[in-house]
Amino acid sequence: MPQSTSPSGSTPTEAEAFLAAHPEIEAIDIVLHDSNGIGRGKIIRRHELMSFFNSGRHLPISILGLDICGEDVHETGLIWDQGDGDLRAWPIPGTLVPLHNTTPPRAEVLMSLYDLNGQPMTSDPRHALQRQVDAMAAEGLYPSAAFELEFFLMSNERGPDGRVQPARDVLDGRASHKTEVYSVDHLHGMLPLFSDIYKGAELAGIKAETMISEYAPGQYELTLHYRTDVMQAADDLMRLKRIVRAQARAHGVTACFMAKPNEDYAGSGMHLHVSMMDKAGTNVFVEAVEGAYNDTILHALGGLRATMGESMLIFAPHANSWRRFASQSYAPVSPTWGVNNRSVALRIPAGDLRARRIEHRPAGVDANPYLVAATVLAAIRHGLANRIDPGPETTGNGYEAGQDAPAIPVDWRSAIDAAKASNFLKTALGEDMHRTFTAIKAAEYARVMRTVSEVDYDLYLHTV
Repeated sequence: MPQSTSPSGSTPTEAEAFLAAHPEIEAIDIVLHDSNGIGRGKIIRRHELMSFFNSGRHLPISILGLDICGEDVHETGLIWDQGDGDLRAWPIPGTLVPLHNTTPPRAEVLMSLYDLNGQPMTSDPRHALQRQVDAMAAEGLYPSAAFELEFFLMSNERGPDGRVQPARDVLDGRASHKTEVYSVDHLHGMLPLFSDIYKGAELAGIKAETMISEYAPGQYELTLHYRTDVMQAADDLMRLKRIVRAQARAHGVTACFMAKPNEDYAGSGMHLHVSMMDKAGTNVFVEAVEGAYNDTILHALGGLRATMGESMLIFAPHANSWRRFASQSYAPVSPTWGVNNRSVALRIPAGDLRARRIEHRPAGVDANPYLVAATVLAAIRHGLANRIDPGPETTGNGYEAGQDAPAIPVDWRSAIDAAKASNFLKTALGEDMHRTFTAIKAAEYARVMRTVSEVDYDLYLHTV
């Protein structure tokens, strides 16, 4: 088959080598991620892989204009305004990997969408992040990053009250409804599942590291190794969510990535740790004297703080996302910054001076990591370009501080309005990605608001 030049940089050689090394693979998931972070694509058969690497794969433009339910959002301009025509998806180099624990054996490859002329499709979240990475490189800066993954393991069955409940241990069926924070013994009951998660990560080339029992019944955190390439860090997070979900299902439990599945306990965040290197590989956030923070990291904090309000829809994109923000629940409620302080939104962690970084804490695990990273990088660039002062450090309780901080939205509707009006966010994401994302969020808001929930019946059915 004639080979087309891949705009993603992929080559058929990668596919040929993979097929030769893995004669057992029968099918391949080809996956791109929409603005909600949902993996969309197809499962192709083994004999189709070379065609995909040689010529790409046609996909409808509307695949990036879908809401959380997979329904078309016409306001994105990606449906009938363009005749729902085909664009072409191309594989991302280095992302073709075998999947663990699949029968029959399958593999996975990530892809991005391009116009038929080879230009990046500008409503693809991956391209939005690449724009910011390229812009930073033009300024001589190279971000390194890692995400943290928090999640719940839930029973497949609801409790007697109809609510979700923590999964029983997959080892012996033992149940616990306690907050087992940092309990090592509690982790042992899920070791068979965790072992499969680590094996899946290993096959995908993801350096998954420490597993923690987190601050709610059934909640866990899995840390990821730092990447010198922020795009790879986002890819790691996306792939790891799919791995956790698949392995949990194989063990008879449900992996939950809602931001707030239980009103009585803390929700799940997706903290982004980011540092900045220069062309020589030196971390420009490192201060000459420990504790005397340099202008670079302070201005980066200033940019993040100044733009947080208009960016909150990226960090909290769903109705449920906003239930996570409550005082003293380890989710920041104002754009504060501090050192070694988990009550602030922007934290400088303690530790090795050479690893100086900013921990960005507002995003929930339900957010799209490509869009989160793109927005964070754009905010840092904004702060550096304008030499923005971050204001005084918060040294105490960040839930009680921050009265002088820039305002952030208090609910989903306000966040949607702020994002729509934000010139910063248009620049951070690009106009097309901004329009697509905000249109989808507005459509989802309308869907939620017209839904009559159990809460409505509980509160009003017999009382008004």
